[in-house]
Amino acid sequence: MFLNAKNGRVQLGTSGMDYVSFGRGGGALVLLPGLGDGLATVKGMAAALAWAYRAYAKAYTVFVFSRKDELPEGCSTRQMAVDQAEAMRALGLARADVMGVSQGGMVAQYLAIDHPELVRRLVLAVTLAGPNETVQNAVSGWIGMANRGDHRALMTDTAERSYSQKALKKYRLLYPFLGLVGRPKGYGRFIAQANACVRHDARRELGRIQCPTLVIGGGCDRIVGPQAAAELAGLIRGSRCYIYEGLGHAAYEEAPDFNERVLRFLAE
Repeated sequence: MFLNAKNGRVQLGTSGMDYVSFGRGGGALVLLPGLGDGLATVKGMAAALAWAYRAYAKAYTVFVFSRKDELPEGCSTRQMAVDQAEAMRALGLARADVMGVSQGGMVAQYLAIDHPELVRRLVLAVTLAGPNETVQNAVSGWIGMANRGDHRALMTDTAERSYSQKALKKYRLLYPFLGLVGRPKGYGRFIAQANACVRHDARRELGRIQCPTLVIGGGCDRIVGPQAAAELAGLIRGSRCYIYEGLGHAAYEEAPDFNERVLRFLAE
């Protein structure tokens, strides 16, 4: 199934955008990951991502995109959507199904608002419409940790805010090693994306989204807040909303039926 998994790159002006593609389906599915992309792009991750998202590989040719390499100071989620649209056009991806997770969901909102011809159906997972105290506290704290170069604290706090207590019993065993692996050469790209997160506010324009939309949230989300999904869905006409009670920001990883739920929606 994964023999055709490959790494790719799209040139966007003087910068570039890494992506991974895999799957044998006739339709295109674009996946936009969260803020962790600021620490490590998808470059070289073809096999790992094909395995992680294997549920989609039969129905789709899947494209997992990073944000572009060089993000200007003050870059917004809307500008990231402009970059994403340019990359999709360069690859001939029109009328694709799009799923954005966390910050990827913020970018996906503007992709559907400003470039509706590129989006057939939209899934917004564990993301928000506009700023709230929960996301401000979480992301501002991460920016401080990144500025100090405290990678272990950044990874530990992210895990503590993302996973359920059941999952944390397992992941806490790995905490002593978090400062030793995955440290980027610099945190500038992460900080640029994090600042875009805390400034994201699409609330006044979400009514312009016309494509069928599914919003998925976690009832215990400690990063974007437990009410974020309901607020977002309420601003997109005709959208559906599903909340995983008892799960948080990592609901897309922890919920055993997450991929099945998404596929049912996309297949309608």
